[in-house]
Amino acid sequence: MAKTDDNLKDAFAGESQANRKYLAFAKKAEEEGFKQIARLFRAAAEAETVHAHSHLRELGGIKSTKENLEAAIRGETHEFSSMYPQMIKDAEAEGSKGALRSFNFANEVEKIHAALYQKALGNIGENADADYYVCRVCGNTVENEAPDECPICGAKKNMFKKME
Repeated sequence: MAKTDDNLKDAFAGESQANRKYLAFAKKAEEEGFKQIARLFRAAAEAETVHAHSHLRELGGIKSTKENLEAAIRGETHEFSSMYPQMIKDAEAEGSKGALRSFNFANEVEKIHAALYQKALGNIGENADADYYVCRVCGNTVENEAPDECPICGAKKNMFKKME
């Protein structure tokens, strides 16, 4: 089953990327006034999510909430401690300012995600009631209330989206 597991991992990655790409395409189509095409991209993105979740389930990648939090902490920690620092160095060396900005934003936010997951893990079983807001410029994720200005990218409060 090693080949099948590799195929499931590849399929999960491909479907996940297609979902995000199609959502970005939908946003662009909407901006250009193509509402029907935007809906089509969002429909396809949703279908790709269905596929990705199915592949992840078959891989045994969805476990208890506690185990999922632990996996999320490991993933976010890897990103900010290993993955993004190397990408930042590469972007600096190549003079790619746009990529450098993107990697730096992501690196800072992954630290926040790891801390939020750690907090949730420490409070698991408690009925905490927090709202979360995400900066639409850099991805900064905050609890309870959006700041007047994003400490990572400087975006104003109105650029934060409340998550439902």
